[in-house]
Amino acid sequence: MTTLWDTTGSAVVKELAAQRRTGGAVMSGVALTLVVVADEGRVTEAEQAATAAAEVHPCRLLIVVRRQIEAPVPRLDAEVQIGGRLGPGESVVMRMYGRLGLHAESVVLPLLAADAPVVTWWHEAPPEQIARDALGVIADRRITDSSMAPDPVAALRNRAHDYYPGDTDITWTRSTPWRATLASTLDSVSGRRGEPVRVLGGRVEGDPDNATAQLVAGWLSSRCGCPIDVVPSPRKNGPRGIDSVTLQLDQGEEVRLQDDRKGGAVIDQPFRPESVVALPDRSLGELIGEELRRLDPDEPYSEALEAVTGATGLSDRPACRDHVWFDPMRPEQTVEPRNAAGETDGGSATAHSAPTVPDVPGDTDEVALSGEHDSPADDSEEQAAVQSPGAAPARKAGTAKKAGTR
Repeated sequence: MTTLWDTTGSAVVKELAAQRRTGGAVMSGVALTLVVVADEGRVTEAEQAATAAAEVHPCRLLIVVRRQIEAPVPRLDAEVQIGGRLGPGESVVMRMYGRLGLHAESVVLPLLAADAPVVTWWHEAPPEQIARDALGVIADRRITDSSMAPDPVAALRNRAHDYYPGDTDITWTRSTPWRATLASTLDSVSGRRGEPVRVLGGRVEGDPDNATAQLVAGWLSSRCGCPIDVVPSPRKNGPRGIDSVTLQLDQGEEVRLQDDRKGGAVIDQPFRPESVVALPDRSLGELIGEELRRLDPDEPYSEALEAVTGATGLSDRPACRDHVWFDPMRPEQTVEPRNAAGETDGGSATAHSAPTVPDVPGDTDEVALSGEHDSPADDSEEQAAVQSPGAAPARKAGTAKKAGTR
């Protein structure tokens, strides 16, 4: 592994090529490029999950950590390696400071594997609008995790508002064992009867504030054509938020799937003895690996999302997003992007001087405090504007920064 401090995107590309020449080809090819956007506190967890997924789906791994956007000087620190702790493939961990974090795609784009699809995974609170993040716009598949939001159910509604084909969510992936077991159980009842089974109603017992439980209820509602609600359970629920699922069938029969809290579930169905199936909690790496198996639109997810949120026509939306510039330091300058349904919140853009670093930042580090570069020649005109609030305004957001941070 090679660590490059206060480097540039070009230097990262050169170092990756140099390691490829000296170390030889570790892998003959990759299936995709996995771009991971993570908070600093979750980088280790994201690395472990991405490494586990890369063992099943060979990929080039690019981890982006946006640190201290309010830092006065753009800076890039990168770890480049081929083989090692992040799997057998090529991987780059990039920590971006200052306004470089708003232009992360300028460093990521040259590192994408040629002629391979791109998957972007946010291991942090899901973005309000994916169109504001160029790392999501360039991706063929976009993976969020609504369970990391302060209000997971509200995050699901936001995901429906911002949905485009190719979007998916880890909370949906967590429900796969429950959905597979329920489907096989109904198939068993249908095989015994020799005719299709019709579901007349039912309920999901668990945590109504859990996004996975809501998506399971939405999936059942969309597939069965009848409302299935999430009702509170007296027992404490796991990360999937589901304690049991009960379905009322035609012919007066009932099917029940109950979590046994031992890594399995008890199936209770008509004219059959109770049986136990494995239903273990899966690791984050296994969940990401499952999502990388398919890169086409996940229509069952969009249908479940429609049932949960009341949205319509999600699968009919276009698959292409347009990038909309958004500066979190100057939100009043941003025109809100339109969603696929053509809705917008509106906004106007006005010119303002560059933002200043707070006197007492709540969460800072040495780079944000000092604003120092190893080379004074790398300082840009924006640094003076940021460090001196009374100075002339810097260039407008979105224009070219100094060479080497693009």
